[in-house]
Amino acid sequence: MNADEEREFREFVAARSKSLLHTAYLLTGDWEQGRDLLQTALASTARRWSQLRDRQQPETYVRRAIYHAQVDRFRLLSWGRETVTDTLPDQPSAHAVDWADTVVQRQDIMAALRQLPKRQRAVIVLRYFEDRPDPEIATILGVTQGTVRSQTHKALTSLRAAFGEAGPSASPSTPAASAASSGKGAVA
Repeated sequence: MNADEEREFREFVAARSKSLLHTAYLLTGDWEQGRDLLQTALASTARRWSQLRDRQQPETYVRRAIYHAQVDRFRLLSWGRETVTDTLPDQPSAHAVDWADTVVQRQDIMAALRQLPKRQRAVIVLRYFEDRPDPEIATILGVTQGTVRSQTHKALTSLRAAFGEAGPSASPSTPAASAASSGKGAVA
C-alpha cells in the first residue's frame, strides 16, 4: 500500500468505524467481540485495499468481510463457550431503576436477535438497524434479493413469535414489541 492508499484507508476508517462497530456489535451481541470482529475485517480490507475495484464503495466490502468473519468465528468450536443466562449476577443500582424498561427492552431485543440463525440476523441488522436496501444487503451477503426477502420474512416471523411469547416486558405497548411486530427496530 502506497502513501496515498494508506491515507485513503485511514480516512475511511476514521469516517466509518463507529457505524461499522455498531453493525459488528449487533451481529455478535457483545461490544468486545464486535470490536474484535471489526478489527479482523479492517485488517483484511487493509491487505486488499489497493486491489479494490470500486474505491468509492469500500464500505460494502468491509461489511461483507464483517459478516463472513462472524460466520467463520461462529463455526470455530472454541467460539461461544460462554453460557447465556436470563439473570445477571449483579443487582441493579438505584440509578438504573429509571432506565429499567429500556434495559429490559434492549435485553429482549438482543436475546431475540441471538436466537436467529446467522443469515437471518445479518439481514435484520442490515435492513432495520442499518437501513440498507435489499440490493445492497444482497451484495454484502453475497445472496440474491429473493433470499434477502425470504430471510427477512422468516426472521420477522421468529421475532414476532418471540415477543408474542415473552412476558410483560415485551407487551405490545412497549416500543420493543411494537418494533418487532411492525418490522422496525432501533437500538440506541
